[in-house]
Parts: sequence; structure tokens; C-alpha cells
Amino acid sequence: MLKRLEIVGFKSFAKKTVLDFSNATTAIVGPNGSGKSNVAEAFRFALGEQSMKSMRGKRAEDLIWGGSHSVPRANRASVGIVFDNS
Repeated sequence: MLKRLEIVGFKSFAKKTVLDFSNATTAIVGPNGSGKSNVAEAFRFALGEQSMKSMRGKRAEDLIWGGSHSVPRANRASVGIVFDNS
């Protein structure tokens, strides 16, 4: 069972974001452009997806936080998955 997804510097997630999936049902909701698809893409990235096109990018650099006025561009991105196999 998926327990937690930890995202840092991946696409729209500039700072460390931890998504807890401990409930039986989880819904990811939000307005257009808020990063819902990036959650699914982060999960696929962590599982080894290598197609940039399927993750809406042209180069690997497109998956790294590009920066904003207040938060500088990230040098790397990481996505961790925690499973509960008990």
C-alpha cells in the first residue's frame, strides 16, 4: 500500500512536500495549474518513467523546479515513495 510521497524540486514542488496516503481513499483536487498532474508524474518518475514526452517535458531539466521571483531554480529534483508492506 502506498503510504507517503515525498517530493523536492520536482516541477511545481520547489520545497519539500510530503503527501500522506494513510487513508483508504485519497483525492487530489485543486484549480487548473495547481500541480495535480505533477503529483502523478512525480510518482511515475520515482517508479522509473523515462519518457519525457509522457511527463510533459522535452528534456530532463524540464522536470526540475525552474524558479520564481521568491524561490531560486533548484539544482536537482528528488521523489521518494514509502510503501507499507505489512
